[in-house]
Amino acid sequence: MQSYNWQHKNWPNFTYKLDSIEDDLFLFAEKVGKVTGILNVLPNDTQLEAIIDMMVSEAIKTSQIEGEYLSRKDVLSSIRKNLGLISSSEYIHDKKAEGIGTLMIDVRNTFIEELTQEKLFAWHKMLLPGSKDIEVGKWRTHEEPMQVISGAMGKQKVHFEASPSRLVPHEMNLFISWFNETAPGGIKEIKKAPLRSAIAHLYFESIHPFEDGNGRIGRAIAEKALAQGMGRPVLMSLSYTIEANKKAYYDALEKAQKSIEITEWINYFVRTILVAQIQAEEEIEFTLKKVKYFDRFKDKLSERQTKAIKRMLEEGPKGFEGGMNAGKYGSLTKVSKATATRDLQELLAIGALILLGEGKGRSIKYTVNL
Repeated sequence: MQSYNWQHKNWPNFTYKLDSIEDDLFLFAEKVGKVTGILNVLPNDTQLEAIIDMMVSEAIKTSQIEGEYLSRKDVLSSIRKNLGLISSSEYIHDKKAEGIGTLMIDVRNTFIEELTQEKLFAWHKMLLPGSKDIEVGKWRTHEEPMQVISGAMGKQKVHFEASPSRLVPHEMNLFISWFNETAPGGIKEIKKAPLRSAIAHLYFESIHPFEDGNGRIGRAIAEKALAQGMGRPVLMSLSYTIEANKKAYYDALEKAQKSIEITEWINYFVRTILVAQIQAEEEIEFTLKKVKYFDRFKDKLSERQTKAIKRMLEEGPKGFEGGMNAGKYGSLTKVSKATATRDLQELLAIGALILLGEGKGRSIKYTVNL
C-alpha cells in the first residue's frame, strides 16, 4: 500500500494547479521590486546592516524551527566575520552559531551557481561543525527507516518515513538534475521563483538525505531557488515567517508528503514566501524612516536622548512595547526621574517623540515620531 509520495509510481512528477495563487505570485514580484527600490536609496552602510539583520534573523529562526536556540551575538559575529567586517580571530563561543552564519553567507554568495552534491556536502559540514554523533558531509547510510516522529516513548506518531538509505544517492542525483534543469535558462525552466522554491523544498525534504540538518538545508535550497529566480540574493527571512506558525508548516509538509498532487502545499508555501517578503518590505521601510529621522534630528539630540531613542527603535516596526516613560528612560540612561521627565518633554517639544495614548501625569507614555 502506497503511504508516501516517494512510493507513488509517478514519483517525482508532482502535479498542481496555480489558479488560486496567481494573484499572490504577481504581488510577490511587485513586492520584490519595491524592496529593491527602497534598499537602493539607503546609504551603503545602512544597506549592509539591513541585509545583515535579515541574515541573522534567518539563521536564528531556521535553527529555532528545529528546536535549537542559538546565541544572536555569536550568529551576528559569524556573519560579520564571513563578510570580512571583523577580525577572523574574534572568538565565537557557539560553534553551531558560527556554522549557520557561515552557511547563510555561502548561500548568498553562491546563489547563481548550479547545485552540486559537493555543495550540499559542504553545507552539511558548515551546519554541523565538529559533530561526533553523526557523519557529516555525506548521505545517510543506516539501514533502519528514516522517520519524522513526535510524541513520548510508547505514544509516538510517525509523521513521515523517507525512502531507504540505499536509494538516497540515486534520488539525490535526480533531485540535483531537476534543480539545475528548472533554474533560469534551464531545459525545464520554472519561471515563477516562489513555485520552484516550494517544489524544491518539498522534494528535498521528502528524500531527507542527511542524518540530521535536512530542514535547515532544505530551507537554504528554497532560498537558493528564490534567489536564482529573482536574479539577486534574497532579502527576507522565510524561516522567521515559518517559525511564527511551525504547526502550520509541519502540517502542510506532512500532508504534501503523502501525495504527488501538491496544490495545497504550493498554496501554503507561496503565501508564506509572500508574507515573508511583505515583512521584509516593512523592515526596509522602517530602516529608511530611521535614516531620515536621525538626519532630521542629528544636531538636536543629547547623547542620552540618542541612546534612549535607539533603544526604542531596536524593537522594529512593531514599536517599543508599552511606550517610553520617565521611569524606563531613567533606568536606561541612569538619570533621575526629574531629569528623565525634562529630557522627554524636550523631545516632545521638538517633535522627536509624540504622546502614546491620552495618559496624564505618571501615566504619560511616548513613542518615536517617525
